[in-house]
Amino acid sequence: MSYGHAHHLNAKSGQAEPGASPADDLVSPVDPALYRRDDVRPVLAERDIAALYRVLKDVGVTQRQIAELTGQSQSEVSEILAGRKVLSYDLLVRIAEGFHVPRELMGLSYGEPGAYGGQGTVADPPQGVDTEMLRRRLIELGAGLALGAPAAKLAPLLKRLELPDPSPVPLPSQLGAVHVAKVRDLTRRLGDARRVYGPDPEVSGAAAAWGRRLLDVPGTDAVRKALMVAVAELHIEAGWEAFDAGLYDRAICHYGRALQLATETSDAYCQAVALNRAGLATVEYGDPNEGLKLLQVGTVTALGIPADEPRPVVVGGSGRAAVQAIALADSATALSCLDYPEAARAADTALAKSRELWQPHPDQPNGDLDRPAACLELDRDRLDTAQPFAAASVRRWEGVSQVGHTHSGVLLATIHVRAGEPDGLRMAHSAVTAAARLTSVRVCRRLEPLAAALEARPGSDYRELARMARQVAATRA
Repeated sequence: MSYGHAHHLNAKSGQAEPGASPADDLVSPVDPALYRRDDVRPVLAERDIAALYRVLKDVGVTQRQIAELTGQSQSEVSEILAGRKVLSYDLLVRIAEGFHVPRELMGLSYGEPGAYGGQGTVADPPQGVDTEMLRRRLIELGAGLALGAPAAKLAPLLKRLELPDPSPVPLPSQLGAVHVAKVRDLTRRLGDARRVYGPDPEVSGAAAAWGRRLLDVPGTDAVRKALMVAVAELHIEAGWEAFDAGLYDRAICHYGRALQLATETSDAYCQAVALNRAGLATVEYGDPNEGLKLLQVGTVTALGIPADEPRPVVVGGSGRAAVQAIALADSATALSCLDYPEAARAADTALAKSRELWQPHPDQPNGDLDRPAACLELDRDRLDTAQPFAAASVRRWEGVSQVGHTHSGVLLATIHVRAGEPDGLRMAHSAVTAAARLTSVRVCRRLEPLAAALEARPGSDYRELARMARQVAATRA
């Protein structure tokens, strides 16, 4: 919008100066000197349009003139004077052009003189920024980069790009098989990343929240049921990541969501896995009795899984036997923590039963039954028996999961150090270094027994490595 024909009002009187045409006696920009006044510059910099309109009224500009110059109705001008914020880029530009306000004084242009030279005033962004304003900011920043402007001169532009998070993405209007496939693929990708780097509960939690939002979208009964199962599996992944990151309450919440969805769809597989993982988390976070109850319920629930269940999504094995075997192995861990005479025998029985039910094939290494056995034997100080189990566990995870491999590697190093093996120090150093690269709190906790074993050995090298192990164990990635 151009107002090149308009003439100036006197900054003090607001009266039209000589040379005005009859059509202009209602709409004339003020003297530009007004915008350089010390009390007006902050108003422009903050884009406080209500305050600007009051300043204009003080120098004789009427509401009707303001409306004419800015393309607004008088009622809109009244609303702004009453306190309504002006966030629209287009309207801000019309105001600047209508009253011949230098745009850099309102932070609306960065390419004009003073924008990079420090002569103009760069205002703080308003509380809301529309798309047009953001686009112009990006263009101006890109222009500065293309012209080779130094980083220090671009700092105000970068600051102005610190915007609120985008609004939520609209949900689809109709569910289809593609949405089920996307949720399952996302679950797989999250698991792949976790096995390499360790958990990221914030990302997996956000993914699970997105999956739950999809459940609000209409679809056929078959698609909705498949989606509910897929979202249950996604919550199980998110629960494991929270557990591995040391966030027990968050893990239990995800497992509860998964159990709820699995129950609504009568999916015994997800029911059993959610119960089992909640049980293991409860055991490791200090309540083996309650954890054992969850594991026992999960084992019974697994009887409802079809014998030919093919899903490897959440445990890495397949079918009823795999889920039951892993639950029994975790039950042995819980039993070993209980202080009553029959617990040790019951733990041995549970481990033996787990191996009778299922042994993972070499090309399906997930579902480790060797690590629980190694931990049990190590707790009993039977190092010669623990060592082959731990070594088998290390081999099982090699090339499959860096987290699983490191977890078992720390366990194997602990056994070797406690046994006084010559390679114990080297193995411990490799294990501590590998653990430091991960975000797994669960792996880091396993470093505490290793540190204690190192401290029990003579020599400064052992003491220094023990200090390093404790430092890694105490650091949350």
